[in-house]
Amino acid sequence: MRINVTKNKTVVISKTEGKKVEIKVGQHQVEQVEQFKYLGSVITEDGRCSKEIKCRIAIAKQAFTKNKKILCSNMCMSLRVRLVKTLVWSVLLYGSETWTMRKEERKRIEAFEMWVWRRMAKVSWTEKKTNEEVLRMTGQNRKLIETIVDRKKNWIGHVLRGNGLMLEVTEARMTGKRGRGRKKIGMLDELIEESYVE
Repeated sequence: MRINVTKNKTVVISKTEGKKVEIKVGQHQVEQVEQFKYLGSVITEDGRCSKEIKCRIAIAKQAFTKNKKILCSNMCMSLRVRLVKTLVWSVLLYGSETWTMRKEERKRIEAFEMWVWRRMAKVSWTEKKTNEEVLRMTGQNRKLIETIVDRKKNWIGHVLRGNGLMLEVTEARMTGKRGRGRKKIGMLDELIEESYVE
C-alpha cells in the first residue's frame, strides 16, 4: 500500500480498491479521493497508468487539432513531421518515463500515432488504406513506443545510478508481505522483457 498526499487530498494505492485511511494534519481531516492530478500526471488508486495514457492522448489530440491548419497544409512533409514531433509528441510523451504499459495501452498509443499520420496525409477512413500505405505516404515508421522505451531506459539508468528512496522503490527492496495473486509488472520487468524482444 502506498499513500500520496497533496493539497489536502490523498490517494491510497493498493490492491484492494476502496481502502479507507484517516489522515489528519493538525485538526484538519485530509480528503481521500480515487484519483488526482499531480505535476500534470493523473494518479489513480489502482496504481495503473491507463487513465494517465488516455488523458495524455486526449491532450495530444487537442494539440494536433489546434495546429491542424499548419500540420495538414501543403508544406513539405518533412517539415510537417518535425512540427508534429515538436508540437504533438512532446505533449503525449510528458511523464512517459514512468509508465508501465500493457498491450491495451500500447495499442492505444499506436492507434493515436496512426491517427496523426492519416490526418497529415489527408487519408479518410472511407478510403480503406492500410497503415503501411499511410506510413509510406508520410515516409515514417512507427516510433512512439520505441521512443517511450528509450526514454524509460535513460530515466531508469539515472535512477539506478543514484542512491535513495526512488532506487529502493524501483528495485522493490521495500519491507512487508506481498499479497496473493499475480505480481504486477513493474518498470524493471517491462524493460527487461523489452530488451529480449529487441
